[in-house]
Amino acid sequence: MNKIWHIGVVAAFFIIPAFSNGQQDSSGNTTSIHGEGLLSGKKVLIVYLSRTNNTKAIAQIIQRQVGGMLVQLELVNPYPQDYQAQVAQVVRENNAGFLPPLKTIIDSIEQFDVVFVGFPTWDMKMPPPMKSFLRKYDLSGKTVIPFNTNAGYGVGSGFQTVKELCPNSKVLEGFSIQGGIERDGVLFVIKGDKAEQAEREVKKGLKKIFKNH
Repeated sequence: MNKIWHIGVVAAFFIIPAFSNGQQDSSGNTTSIHGEGLLSGKKVLIVYLSRTNNTKAIAQIIQRQVGGMLVQLELVNPYPQDYQAQVAQVVRENNAGFLPPLKTIIDSIEQFDVVFVGFPTWDMKMPPPMKSFLRKYDLSGKTVIPFNTNAGYGVGSGFQTVKELCPNSKVLEGFSIQGGIERDGVLFVIKGDKAEQAEREVKKGLKKIFKNH
């Protein structure tokens, strides 16, 4: 089997075995989905950025529903652990239009038909690393589905930025879920009852997308 992708030194993908609502084979093909044909026979890639693991949890829920390959974005130079230092750095990067280099490398991205892109809201915008991904990889001709976690203030301009950076893709409406509030020390929250609620919200969001497309 051809190598599909790799990431620096540390592998950061998760192959979740068959679930009743979404199964995959060893190459990432989706074999059973909710989508009434939208994803049938398509190769799915789920790319996400997550600082406090809330977006990661949503990405894993999506994979349980639709199958596919799961990839976490990692940086050559990680952000500071200190929240205020990280916020200051992101503001500087946004103001300068700086795109941080990615350690993540995805081989043969052209083989995927549908790409989910997930990210938290930072500075009411798409985080710079996700911009790096969308600038680096050509998603022309693919269906792109954004998803988001936020601290209760919404997506900001993030989904609009997906459309701007994927002008030759079919960008669907996507969905957003409230996660933690790192500013207040509330970090990973999508667990227990909140995880069950998030799973229901993801299923609802996916069904809406599949119904409309």
